Amino acid sequence: MCGRFTLLADEMKIRERFLIDHPIANFHMSYNIAPTQNVLAVIHDGKKRRAGYLRWGLIPAWAKDERIGNNMINARSETAHEKPSFKRLMARKRCLIIADSFYEWMTTDSGKVPKRIQVTDHELFAFAGLWDKWQRGEQTLFTCTILTKEADESFKNVHHRMPIILPKEQEEQWITPVFKTALEAQQFITNVATQEVTTYTVSNYVNNAKNNDERCIARITD
Repeated sequence: MCGRFTLLADEMKIRERFLIDHPIANFHMSYNIAPTQNVLAVIHDGKKRRAGYLRWGLIPAWAKDERIGNNMINARSETAHEKPSFKRLMARKRCLIIADSFYEWMTTDSGKVPKRIQVTDHELFAFAGLWDKWQRGEQTLFTCTILTKEADESFKNVHHRMPIILPKEQEEQWITPVFKTALEAQQFITNVATQEVTTYTVSNYVNNAKNNDERCIARITD
């Protein structure tokens, strides 16, 4: 799964890496991005890439209550093409969610220990995501979820599931309208290459989503 992540790069580096030709409104960095907060995402409008903020926690267009988003921060890639909440989005509303690391809590004999995970040799990367537009009365929300998969062998000691990190060369295919069905998108995402990651232990300071400074990523002795 993925319940927290970071984005510490500056705006110009992000725009260069993800081929964004316009300023990013309300851009901000964060050491501790948590569910229900706004996350930086990239979509393709059929002509070009667009970057902006989506609220993390998917609210399907048909939902009556926005609180459903609190339970939809992740979507299982194995079944997303079949589920009512995600099927339409797999076919039509895919996005890149930009990050430079994420956190996971590893279960140990002494309790859960937070780990920071980075992609080896890559400062920035993109999670495979889905997005939707929700409207009720005058309220409009653009929200998203991160696709997950069963953990690779190298990651299973940390957690049994992990977010899908797209190889750079496959990001464009994920967000452009090349798939005719949700199943085609699911087959694509199932076969993306595994990204090598590095992991180190951080302190319980990161457990509190209100904490958002460099202490969140400070390495501590394992």
